[in-house]
Amino acid sequence: MAERVQKLLSKWGIASRRQAEQMILDGRVRLNGSIVSLGQTADPSCDRIDVDGTPLESHQRPQPIYILLHKPAGVVTTCDDPWNRTTVLDLLPHHLSHGTGLHPVGRLDAESTGALVLTNDGSLTFHLTHPSHTIPKTYQVWVEGCLSQSTLQKWRDGVVLSGRRTQPAQVRVLDHQRYPAHRTQLEIVLQEGRNRQIRRIAEKLGHPVIHLHRTAIGAIALHPLPEGHHRQLTHRELDSLHPSSNHRTNHPTDHPTDRHLPLHRVRTR
Repeated sequence: MAERVQKLLSKWGIASRRQAEQMILDGRVRLNGSIVSLGQTADPSCDRIDVDGTPLESHQRPQPIYILLHKPAGVVTTCDDPWNRTTVLDLLPHHLSHGTGLHPVGRLDAESTGALVLTNDGSLTFHLTHPSHTIPKTYQVWVEGCLSQSTLQKWRDGVVLSGRRTQPAQVRVLDHQRYPAHRTQLEIVLQEGRNRQIRRIAEKLGHPVIHLHRTAIGAIALHPLPEGHHRQLTHRELDSLHPSSNHRTNHPTDHPTDRHLPLHRVRTR
């Protein structure tokens, strides 16, 4: 499958996406003998890619990695951050976060918490992020105030954002509190992932989000993974995300481990 050359270099652990873009701009990368232009695509199964005169070989490609991370608040869902904020890769051990091409699939905004999948498998990323492939995502969301039945039904039916109506959603009330503040906890299941969708809908309906937490991605449940920790996905979980794929990795088991990896110390900057 053809992909942008800078993305291929990142996936194969040659450099971060940003570093790969600079390498291309510096003329250090060639495709089939010609200097690569930024944004140009290549298929490593039939194209020759050279970096500083050295060809990329198939055996250099890292083994596929599939991880579930419990993202804490204040961590950005990106591989590199120009403002030196803590990224999701900062929460992983060095052997996973460097030279593997690992990247988050989809996004959670900085203040949101919960389930996030990371992988270096480009085909799985494409499958999970393409609009034609809908994987339901489940959230527990605290919002301000008490929602009327008519407001809940509007949310379920779809709300117009940026001139386009959102797809129908499952919305049900889990809890309601009057002290210390008037607020409601909702469970929301979405089949789409538009930018800050839940927060924008809640704001438009007059009930701004207090806290947003993703509890599941498809059949992959976050509990009991502690905040800031991660684990490998099982074969069964991978099949639930992409049943037709053939996963090359050997390490996921059919049952998640009960002993989660310790939280990697966040690098200070």
